[in-house]
Amino acid sequence: MKVYEFAEKLGMKVLTGENGLDREVAGIYPCDLLSWAMSHAGKGDAWITVHTHLNVVAVAMLVEIACIVIPEGIEVDTATIAKANEENLPILSTDMSAYEICWRGHAAVNPAI
Repeated sequence: MKVYEFAEKLGMKVLTGENGLDREVAGIYPCDLLSWAMSHAGKGDAWITVHTHLNVVAVAMLVEIACIVIPEGIEVDTATIAKANEENLPILSTDMSAYEICWRGHAAVNPAI
């Protein structure tokens, strides 16, 4: 499933990275510890984190994350938005909790399960 389809199915707002919306979402990875996400998230994952600072873009690019998902309506730093746009990295925003994103996202990405 493409990032734009993932965002649409879950009713999420696209904040950045319009040119990266055709990336494939392979899975969902919730984690707020950047070093752990860097070593355990998979290429193509939709990474759910409450962090909104510049370092999340660096981690996402290193791991080749499909998109970053910011839960609970948390506002994203202006510098992070600018850097994500520069890197064509989609950042999605939603009022859902990380649990709900995982639950609904897993069903969307893996409909046969």
